[in-house]
Amino acid sequence: MSVPLLDLQRIHAPIEQELQAAFARVLNQNNYILGAEVTAFESACAEVLAVKHAIGVSSGSDALLLALMCIGIGPGDEVICPTYTFFATAGAIARLGATPVFVDLDPSNYNWKLEQVFAARTERTRAVIPVHLFGSCADMSELMPWAEKYGITVIEDAAQAIDASWREQPAGSIGHFGCFSFFPSKNLGGFGDGGLLTTQDDQLAEKARILRAHGAKPKYHHHFVGGNFRLDALQAALLHIKLQHLDSYTWQRQDCAARYRTLLAEKGLAHLAPEEMPGHVYNQFILRLACAEQRHQVQDKLTAAKIGTAIYYPIPLHLQACFSGLGYKPGDLPEAEAAAQTTLAIPIFPGLTEQEQDAVVSEIKQAILEN
Repeated sequence: MSVPLLDLQRIHAPIEQELQAAFARVLNQNNYILGAEVTAFESACAEVLAVKHAIGVSSGSDALLLALMCIGIGPGDEVICPTYTFFATAGAIARLGATPVFVDLDPSNYNWKLEQVFAARTERTRAVIPVHLFGSCADMSELMPWAEKYGITVIEDAAQAIDASWREQPAGSIGHFGCFSFFPSKNLGGFGDGGLLTTQDDQLAEKARILRAHGAKPKYHHHFVGGNFRLDALQAALLHIKLQHLDSYTWQRQDCAARYRTLLAEKGLAHLAPEEMPGHVYNQFILRLACAEQRHQVQDKLTAAKIGTAIYYPIPLHLQACFSGLGYKPGDLPEAEAAAQTTLAIPIFPGLTEQEQDAVVSEIKQAILEN
């Protein structure tokens, strides 16, 4: 049985008429950048995410960049972030001339080791970026008091975690900023690039909106050197439709994850599944294999059966060539390096059937028994 890693058509088919109506509405307007569609979507997001300000931007990467720009991050500054995450987290730091300081992961949940964050602080530390990886929130309860004590800005990278929560607080509502991605594969995926910046702070929100449009307010009067970080009206209109179905998407992902755990346990493979975390929204369902060779064998078996898989992420950021000048070497952050060799994402998305999940787990079991 062929099973895709993600099937966007299955997600969109039930709401196709709603999406087409939104497309037609925007097509007949005369404003395709920002405007009423974006404002309405921002207001809806602010309500869902329990924040005062939700600012539509061009991508999740640009949301991170914009947050850092709002607090004036630049050369000489350090920003602490996990090494086991998508490149954009550290890329935004480096683009502004600041230094990313990498910390290792906690293998129980793939988020960073908080004790390493605390130990990594120096007089140059201006911000930290907890990443709610794969849809599971990093520990915010200890982080926020520590950050307030030292005057450090907390920028939540919630690109993979819309609708996730930490102790019933929505991801992106706890730190000074929240950054979301609407890349098509995300739990609230658009039809191209898009993102969102959230904050509870009026002054930061005002600065972010100015920086979003080349630092101008009013138009052609530039207070800052900003960027072109605007969300377009069509993306906002389509995302607004999907936002109304986000609860359903989340429940379906959580149900799929629970069923995977049950199936894996029935086949004696419970150890492969991630720990169950409250508030997890499962942008990815990640298996942890025994070693690199076993991952290779399982992935090959699934590929031969036409079952989609992916590796997130094959090289930790501290070992990426572009950061070689920072002086990290293999072995410095061993948990992340081990995870990069042994993790494997398997299909999870709204509309995934029980029969498809059965097929996925059956192939995994066979792959392990055969080797």
